[in-house]
Amino acid sequence: MLWAGLRFELAVGRWKALDPQLKALAVMTSASTIGCSWCMDFGYWENHRQGMDTRKLRDVPVWRESEAYTPLERDVMEYAEAMSLTPPEVGDELVDRLRTALGEKALVELTTMVAVENMRSRTNSALGLTSQGFKDQCEVPRPAAQRAAGSSH
Repeated sequence: MLWAGLRFELAVGRWKALDPQLKALAVMTSASTIGCSWCMDFGYWENHRQGMDTRKLRDVPVWRESEAYTPLERDVMEYAEAMSLTPPEVGDELVDRLRTALGEKALVELTTMVAVENMRSRTNSALGLTSQGFKDQCEVPRPAAQRAAGSSH
């Protein structure tokens, strides 16, 4: 199973039709919807290392209330969330908007990436994997107000 999983992940890593930041937001939104703390923790660390905006990474669980995202990013996150519900609740209007904005190949990749993350997140959750402190190793500086107040958050 390990070798099959590694080969699968290597193949997934070669997909390039979808913008990497949109892919990251879709994957993290799926993980957040499912409730996989390990996936969220690792996803934050991995995408922070790739230079992604930390606010966008941090705000994934509250993306609807956040002002950090573009309209396209919001559509991608809505799609990932809708696909990750049981049962999935994807609407035709949303799919049409994404097909127009991304093109057919990127839409298929987006759909498949969300499905892949559903498999990862559900497997990790079922096996009891939880966050391991990857995010804490990103050394994200706290806002000046928090530093001055001595907050540990």
